[in-house]
Amino acid sequence: MASQRKAGAILGYLNIIVKNLVNLVYTPMLLSFVGQADYGVYQTANSFVFSLTLLTFGFSEAYVRFYTQKRANGTADDIRALNGMYLVLYVGICAVALTLGLLFAANVDYYFADSFTTAQVGLAGKLMAIMAVNVTCTLFSTVFDAYIVAHEQFKYQQTRQMFTTLATPGIALLLLNIGLGAVGVALAQLTVVALLLFLNARFAYVKLGMRFSLKRIDVGLFRAIATFSAWIFINQICDLVNQSVPNMMLGALTSAVTVSVFAVSIQIRQVFCSLSTTMSNVFVPKINRIVAESDDNNVLTALMTRVGRYQIILFCWVYCGFVLVGRFFVTKWAGEGFIDAYYLICAMTLPVGVPLCQNTGIEIQRAKNRHKARSVVYLFMALLNVAFTWIASPYLGYWAPAIAYIASIALGNGLFMNWYYQNRIGLDMIFFWKRNLPVVLASAAVLAACKGLSIFLPVTSWLLFLAWGAAYTVLFAAAMWHFVLDSDEKAGVAARLPFFR
Repeated sequence: MASQRKAGAILGYLNIIVKNLVNLVYTPMLLSFVGQADYGVYQTANSFVFSLTLLTFGFSEAYVRFYTQKRANGTADDIRALNGMYLVLYVGICAVALTLGLLFAANVDYYFADSFTTAQVGLAGKLMAIMAVNVTCTLFSTVFDAYIVAHEQFKYQQTRQMFTTLATPGIALLLLNIGLGAVGVALAQLTVVALLLFLNARFAYVKLGMRFSLKRIDVGLFRAIATFSAWIFINQICDLVNQSVPNMMLGALTSAVTVSVFAVSIQIRQVFCSLSTTMSNVFVPKINRIVAESDDNNVLTALMTRVGRYQIILFCWVYCGFVLVGRFFVTKWAGEGFIDAYYLICAMTLPVGVPLCQNTGIEIQRAKNRHKARSVVYLFMALLNVAFTWIASPYLGYWAPAIAYIASIALGNGLFMNWYYQNRIGLDMIFFWKRNLPVVLASAAVLAACKGLSIFLPVTSWLLFLAWGAAYTVLFAAAMWHFVLDSDEKAGVAARLPFFR
C-alpha cells in the first residue's frame, strides 16, 4: 500500500501538469471550432447541469470511513450490505439527477429566452440533455470509485484520470472535425465518462471482488451515514459559496472587467489547492484504518506532520516562485489588463498555505466523526464572506471578495482549526509547527534575496523568466538541504536521486 500511495502522489502531480498543459491548448481549440458565442452556451449549460453533482450530499466521502470500520470490526456480509446500501442510494440519486437534468433541458427556453438567440436556446437544450446523462454516469460511477479508493488502488485511479485528461480532447477534436460543434464536445465527455463507468465497475467487481447484498437495509447505519455526510455537504456548500458566489455578486454589482480579473486569480489559486490535495488524498484510507484500529493520536500527529512537511515545502516553493516571476507570467498569459490578478493571487494564496499543509487533519476529523465544528465555523465564515462582498464590492471592486476570503481563511482555517486540532481532536500542533515553521522562514529568506537581486535584473522576457525560475529553484533547494532537512530526510533524498549514489 505504501507503493500505491507513493505512485498515486507522483501520478497525481503528473496529472496536474498534464491537465494544465492540455487546458492551455484545449480551450483555444474549442474557441476556434465553435466560436465565442457557442462556447459561452456550452459553459453556461455545463455549469447549470453539473450543479446536480451536489445531490451526492457528501455520501461518497463517507464511504471510506464506514467501509474501514466494517473491515476492522465487522464481517464480509456487513461490507456487502454496506455496498448494497450505497448501490440503492446512488440509483435513487442518479434517477433524481437524470430527471432534473432532462427537465432543465426541456424547459431551457424559460431560463435563456431573454439572453440567448433561438438557435442558442436550441443548442443549450441539446447540451443539457447530453450533460444530464453525463452527470448520471458520473454519479453512478462513484459507487465503484469509492470502493477502489478504499482499497488504495491509487495507480489505477490516477492512470484513469490521466486517460480522461487526454482522451476527452482527442475525441472532441475528432467530432469537431466532422462538424458536430459544441454538441460534439458534450458527446466526447459523455463517451469518456461512460467508458470510465464500465472500467470502474469491471475493476471493482472483477479485480477487487466487490459484491452487493440487498437482503437487509440497516436503517441505523443509513442514519449514521446521513448524519456524517450532512456536515460534509455543508462544507461543499461553503466551497461553492467561496468559489462561485463572489463572481456572481461582482457581476451584479460591478462590471464584466472586474469579474474577469477576479476569475483569473481564482483559476490560478486553484492550482495551488490541487498541489496539496493530491498528496493528502492518498492517505485517506490509511487515516481511517488507524482511527478504526487504534485511534492513536501520536501516530496521527506524526503522519499529519510528515505529510504536512512535504506539502508546505511544495507550497512554499511554488508560491515564492510565483511571487518572484508571476507578474510577468500573468501579463503575458492573460494580458496587461490583468496585472491586478497577480496581486490578488499573492494576497489570497498566502493564508491558504496553512490549511493546505494540514489537509490530512480534515480526514482525521472525518475519521473520528468530529468534523461538525469545522462545518459550522466554515459556514459562518462563508456567510461573512458573502455579506462583506455584497457591501464592499461597489467601493472596493475585486478587492472586496479578496479581503473577505483572506479573513475567512486566516480566522477559520488558520486560527480556529489549529486550536481545534490541539484542544479537541488531540493532535500536537506545537510539534507540527516546530517541524514545519523552519520551512516557511527559509523560503521567505530565499524569496527576499531573489527579490532584492531582481531589482537589478527584472524579469522582462521569457528567457529571464526561465533563468530566474531556475536560479530560484537552485537556491530554494540549497536552503532546504542546509537549513531544513534533518539527517533522515537527507538520507532519503540521497537514496532516491542517482547523482547522490
